[in-house]
Amino acid sequence: MYITVAGASECPRELLDLAYQVGTEIAKRGHVMVCGGLGGVMDAAARGVHDEDGTSVGILPDSDRARASKWLSVSIPTDLGHARNTLVVLSGDAVIAVGGSYGTLSEIAFGLKMGKPVIGLQTWELERRDPRQRGLIKARTAAEAVDLAEQLTLT
Repeated sequence: MYITVAGASECPRELLDLAYQVGTEIAKRGHVMVCGGLGGVMDAAARGVHDEDGTSVGILPDSDRARASKWLSVSIPTDLGHARNTLVVLSGDAVIAVGGSYGTLSEIAFGLKMGKPVIGLQTWELERRDPRQRGLIKARTAAEAVDLAEQLTLT
């Protein structure tokens, strides 16, 4: 299973720690982590995957592979800017958003639009008025977020 991790490139330490835990959970369970490939949440999650000998893929916004997180297993330069967010989301079977700013919000929206399970950890507050449409699902811990990603992709 491929799990996309979305989050801000600059964030507080508590979110970096949470993203690291998400990365370790993904790797421990044998999944591949996909992200935007830069700093902050992306770097912390990639480090978590690396520390558990897992596989992580970064889909970069520019053509400069040297800017990628050093913890990634694979970095893919796109030169697409923010448009690469669609590829980041499309590459995962589920999305876990950790904190985040407007780029993360766009990835949450793309995930929901694409019909993927989107799990949030301390991220945007989004409410659906139509109960027939699945919205952002909140999790409290990294383990719960990965549990939900696994469960919801099987349904």
